[in-house]
Order: sequence, then structure tokens, then C-alpha cells
Amino acid sequence: MTTESNVATITEFVAAWSRLDPDELSSYFTDDGSYHNMPVGPVVGRDNVRSMIAAFTADWTATQWDLLNIVGFGDVVIAERLDRTEAGDKTVDLPCTGVFEMENGKIKVWRDYFDLATFTTAMS
Repeated sequence: MTTESNVATITEFVAAWSRLDPDELSSYFTDDGSYHNMPVGPVVGRDNVRSMIAAFTADWTATQWDLLNIVGFGDVVIAERLDRTEAGDKTVDLPCTGVFEMENGKIKVWRDYFDLATFTTAMS
């Protein structure tokens, strides 16, 4: 895949979060893809990624991820975002940076970097 198509895939993936559909979101991953939300350990395998997404979004009522910057080089895409999330009457604007390693147009590895305290303080 080209750099441009990988950047387009991640742009679509970021936009897809607003639908809060774990099946759709996990479909962007390879069968053996991994998601490492840096404050916790990585999960490996599309089904496990789906379960993790479903678990941590279960209480979310809305989310909109603003893509601030995105760059790609070959199979690596880096996306700086502001993730705006609501869980009932609680809200958080969470600055994040995701590093994606792509394989044949799918996410093979996703590492997401953010301050966990910003999220937990706002949502508690």
C-alpha cells in the first residue's frame, strides 16, 4: 500500500470512532493486529482488540476525534488528535498521539500515547 492510502485509512479510522461501533473499529485491524493503549498492556488479535474497545467505550455516549496532524511514511502513520468524549454528563478533551504500523492496508500495530490522569480525572 502507498503512504497516501495508509494515511487515508487512518483518517477514516479516526472518523469512525464517532459511531462507537467496536465491530467496525476492529475491522480496520489485521487478524493478528495489536492495540497498545500505553497506560495499560497491549492486546493482540482482532477479537481481543474488539473486546478492549467495547469495554472501555461501554459508558461513552459520544465521541469526536479531531485530527490535528497526520503524517505517513510507507507503512507508518502518526496521527495527533484531540479526542472529545462524553460519558453521560462527564466530558473530557484528551490530547493523544497514535502511531500506526500498517500491513496491506490494515492496522498491524497501534500505539496510543496520552495522559491517563487527564482522562480518569474528568471521568470520575
